[in-house]
Amino acid sequence: MDAESILISHNVRPTTNRIIVMRALMMHDKLMSIKDFEEKIMTLDRSSIFRTLRLFVKHHLIHEVEDGSGALKYELCRAEHCTGHHDDLHPHFFCESCKRTVCLSDMPIPKVSFVDGSIVHSVNFVLKGICGECAGNVPVVGVDEL
Repeated sequence: MDAESILISHNVRPTTNRIIVMRALMMHDKLMSIKDFEEKIMTLDRSSIFRTLRLFVKHHLIHEVEDGSGALKYELCRAEHCTGHHDDLHPHFFCESCKRTVCLSDMPIPKVSFVDGSIVHSVNFVLKGICGECAGNVPVVGVDEL
């Protein structure tokens, strides 16, 4: 499905700015911060990008992820019909060295039920460490050296 069709299917009017932001999300294979969008989309300013992302969140087109980096990250909702309850919840891995966040799509987050009848609206499950690419650049400290 193309960017315009995705927007229309979620009742979002496909303006030029919205199509540009959606295409950036569709072409990027990792979560994106506002800074990432600014680097990819030179024709839009930060506030236009932010307003578009807020609209996409409201219409359940994207997820916001708090990965511990201090900046919200955004990713496309991959579920067929994501309307309030996200069906594609999955953990993320944040590399403390290169600051990249990746989806662990094949690892679903288990459903959590509360005895008191509470309703969970979002889940934030982030693993932190050093990614394989960075691991070669990080000195390994033995237990004796700590």
